Amino acid sequence: MKTILAAYPGVLKGTGCSILSVLQNLPSAPWPALRSKMEKHLQVISVLQWVISFLAMGAAGTVLLIYMFCTDLWVIAAMYTAWLIFDWNTPKQGGRRSSWVRNWTMWTYFRDYFPIRLIKTHNLLPSRNYIFGYHPHGIFAFGAFCNFGTEATGFSKKFPGIKPSLATLAGNFRMPVFRDYLMSGGICPVNRNAIDYLLSQNGTGNAVVIVVGGAAESLNCAPGMNSVTLNKRALSDLVPVYSFGENDVYKQVIFEERTAWRLAQKRLQKILGFAPCLFHGCGLFSSDSWGMVPYNKPITTIVGEPITVPKIEQPPQDMVDLYHAMYINSLRSLFDKYKTHFSLKESDILHIQ
Repeated sequence: MKTILAAYPGVLKGTGCSILSVLQNLPSAPWPALRSKMEKHLQVISVLQWVISFLAMGAAGTVLLIYMFCTDLWVIAAMYTAWLIFDWNTPKQGGRRSSWVRNWTMWTYFRDYFPIRLIKTHNLLPSRNYIFGYHPHGIFAFGAFCNFGTEATGFSKKFPGIKPSLATLAGNFRMPVFRDYLMSGGICPVNRNAIDYLLSQNGTGNAVVIVVGGAAESLNCAPGMNSVTLNKRALSDLVPVYSFGENDVYKQVIFEERTAWRLAQKRLQKILGFAPCLFHGCGLFSSDSWGMVPYNKPITTIVGEPITVPKIEQPPQDMVDLYHAMYINSLRSLFDKYKTHFSLKESDILHIQ
């Protein structure tokens, strides 16, 4: 205190303005910088836990369950297996979402790492059901998970009365523990039974989110590439959704068509149901090294205008083609309208395969 008074003799005069001036000129405490650094670490941890969970939790849970049968804990393993059998069809019947899990603070750190934003362009009616067609797939579809598998970007506030269900590979719901983790976020299998239940037997206000390109599209994603796979999918009752930046968070080695590596990828894709991609992000401690942590590139998800399609049990092919063409045009219009806002040129086009 004596040092401060000596450095600022005007304070001795006792004026409030002088005291305030001194306080404003004092060196700032290190807490803001420390807090910012801690938040950055928490952001990396939150993203990395989801990447590791998606890649390894299912396999680790299966191995652990088998191992427990060989120990004194076999009773617990047997009880869980019995529960697993009893609960087997739950993912196909609306799942078991948890508002508590969807609102974890961890997901806000996940959101802020990239960051991820959700932009609404039109209102959706709670009296109707919707299918969101999400593009592009990217490697892990981070935008789809954050926007529709959590409440980090405020989906329920932006679309009141609409309950999103992000669809992913049905095989994930055969994995012990991991299946429950997915269901808690409102995630469901991307198969006919699960989608039909949500859209026809679960009332209204449901939105099934399908990452349309799937494994085929993930094989072609790369930074700066605006390409989606769509033509072989007949879709109806859709809301086009495009995420700018989804392809930029990882770098991938894309093999040429008809090469041995490319053929091996497609072969494994048919067998496993997902594409084994050769990709990398940055390291855990340095953005200049390679690792599993995605690059912190902004992801902005635009939810477009819904296309209302009449419900017909067996629509003729010409009607399917008509609404399919309408969807493609709507998706292109959505991309063209917003592309210049996200570092793309007016001349950039959306490639649809």
